[in-house]
Amino acid sequence: MRQGPMGGFGLGVRGPGFQMRQGPMGGFGMRPGRMRAQRGDVKAAILSLVKEAPRHGYEIISEIEQRSNGAWKPSPGSIYPTLQALEDQGLVVGSDSEGKRVYSITEAGDEYLKNLPGGGVRWEQFQDGPLGGVMDLREQMFQLGAAVMQVAAQSDRDQTEAVAKLLTETKKKIYRLLAGDEL
Repeated sequence: MRQGPMGGFGLGVRGPGFQMRQGPMGGFGMRPGRMRAQRGDVKAAILSLVKEAPRHGYEIISEIEQRSNGAWKPSPGSIYPTLQALEDQGLVVGSDSEGKRVYSITEAGDEYLKNLPGGGVRWEQFQDGPLGGVMDLREQMFQLGAAVMQVAAQSDRDQTEAVAKLLTETKKKIYRLLAGDEL
């Protein structure tokens, strides 16, 4: 990405509101094909995977990404501290194997996993479910964002105001749809 004239990144759009800002977890904005896990999902995913077979951190990351069809790839910054916490809580045990720390579930971890709603992570939630639609929505959102940025960079005030009005109307329709109203 190139840096724009006003310090942001992107198409060099001038004016407030059009500069991408770094998010609280690093990186810029949303990335297609990724989603953030709910609190506790990382813990449940790790326990579910090490219950199947002992694994090291990068195997866990890769397996989560694979089972979620690429929709969820936790960072090492979320996996390794969680593994350490699980080990501190006695839910997993780590051992060194070929220069890597490999984790296995303990009886306490197995019991903890059994007591979770659904008994752990439901990987099928990533298969042909609502997530496929989410990925389609994200793609449409990025395409819409690109079109809006192009308008902002190349259009006159009348066109910009017309697009802003259209976006406001669309946002209202989306909220009515979420509320169960007919469009």
